[in-house]
Amino acid sequence: MSRAAEHPIDPPSAQALAEAVRAAMYARDYCAQQLGITITAIAPGYACATMVVRRDMLNGFAIIHGGIVTTLADTAFAYACNSSNEMTVASGIATEFLAPAHEGDQLTAECHRVAEAGRTGVYDVRVTNQHGKLIAVMRGKTYRRKGHPVID
Repeated sequence: MSRAAEHPIDPPSAQALAEAVRAAMYARDYCAQQLGITITAIAPGYACATMVVRRDMLNGFAIIHGGIVTTLADTAFAYACNSSNEMTVASGIATEFLAPAHEGDQLTAECHRVAEAGRTGVYDVRVTNQHGKLIAVMRGKTYRRKGHPVID
């Protein structure tokens, strides 16, 4: 009997794996780092990302640019859908803007898996400000590349 068979190594828990994926992805996520996005929580099929609205994120009306809100939501989406360590990419997103955000606001994007079947999935993201006001919602669709782990 081989030594490995005598002492099998337990696979990491789903939560530990999600946390390892978060660390590995964030180390290479230069966009999130540049925008000051932090991944504050992760679990299988779930992620929470936060960001403070800066002056350089404002549009000509002194409110946050819609592309920045979408980037925050898409970041939470990316971490949630990759949390099981299978490379997963967006096949489409749709963002609805519900209220403006202003300089200094703390935005939080929470993403939850809605459904997953085969190689595809659906995720919903809610973006709120520091007062709990709903700023935007985003629905994302995914395509999973089986056999391509995020980390070894």
